[in-house]
Amino acid sequence: VQLQAYGGGLVQAGGSLRLSCAVSGRTAGSYAIGWFRQAPGKEREFVVVIDWSGTVTSYGESAKGRFTISRDNAKDTVFLQMNSLKPEDTAVYFCAAGFYIVVPENGGKREDEYEHWGQGTQVTVSS
Repeated sequence: VQLQAYGGGLVQAGGSLRLSCAVSGRTAGSYAIGWFRQAPGKEREFVVVIDWSGTVTSYGESAKGRFTISRDNAKDTVFLQMNSLKPEDTAVYFCAAGFYIVVPENGGKREDEYEHWGQGTQVTVSS
């Protein structure tokens, strides 16, 4: 499985961006997909995860109420809609795939649960 994140860019505070994660591979639709982010000088932080079916999601505290994850398995793509962006959202955003993650059991919040990672896309929010 290979992942490619795209859609990052520069946006003003209060604005919106939609990130996409293209997932390729014969079993792409069987994986839970998570988003993490890493700001300069900080550790990678969990943002949100969606299960393989697209029906169960789990959000990190920083994303609740502002970000929405969804997936289109017909297109092998996961979307992260980010609204009301703040300067502290500035980071490189990574998508990752985990085959054994059970989202309803609080899975998907740790990096070591994911087998495959994309290269990341930069999001910069100006004040």
